[in-house]
Amino acid sequence: MSERTRPRGGLAAGPGGGFWAALDGSERAALRAAGRARSYQPRTPLCYQGDDSDHIIVIESGWAKVTCAGEDGRAVVLAVRGPGDLVCESAVLGGRERSATVQALDHVRALIVPAARFTAFLDAHPRVWRLVSGTFVRRLDDADRRLRAHVSAQGARRLAILLAGLADLSARHAPPAAGGAIAIGPPLSQEELGSWMDASRETVARALSTLRREGLVSTGWRKITVEDPPGLRAFADFLDE
Repeated sequence: MSERTRPRGGLAAGPGGGFWAALDGSERAALRAAGRARSYQPRTPLCYQGDDSDHIIVIESGWAKVTCAGEDGRAVVLAVRGPGDLVCESAVLGGRERSATVQALDHVRALIVPAARFTAFLDAHPRVWRLVSGTFVRRLDDADRRLRAHVSAQGARRLAILLAGLADLSARHAPPAAGGAIAIGPPLSQEELGSWMDASRETVARALSTLRREGLVSTGWRKITVEDPPGLRAFADFLDE
């Protein structure tokens, strides 16, 4: 990760976003010294639901999905995390078992910091406590938006809401194409998209077909490109199914 200084005037993240970008150079150096680097192959779990909380992870590169298994054993996608994001931290700070599994979607490189060293790092850098608290709040807001989308939208509109958010996230890590198209960074399958939006794979396939006909997206294997980001947002915001 590049060493950017903390933006003047607060905790705003840099162009790439995420926890890491909001740290200044000395904070990054201290956190690196407390941890060790590790690489994960696609589909490899970074941490498991129900495990003891003995470390936190900062994703340096690559994408991961956050899932939770219900009583029936079915895993539901809750979120995706990407470069610069802090993961597996809430259980460490709450002193409880992990409530979700984080699994690599592609090749992931990460910084692993033992729990005791991470809490010592936070004690030595009180400013970062506010940053971690802000991360919690943003994720609660994300969950609230997902719930509202689930209640108010169906089919193609619900998928458009999800893809518009993923396009905004992806654009923070890779610039749009010359014509404005944004390649979705996390390589999610139709089944994973369906799990996230509480719909069947068939529903996702029909919704993607609708969005393609509208000229809003193009698709490939585990690849979606938002061809018209403003049009997709308008579709998500104003289509009344």
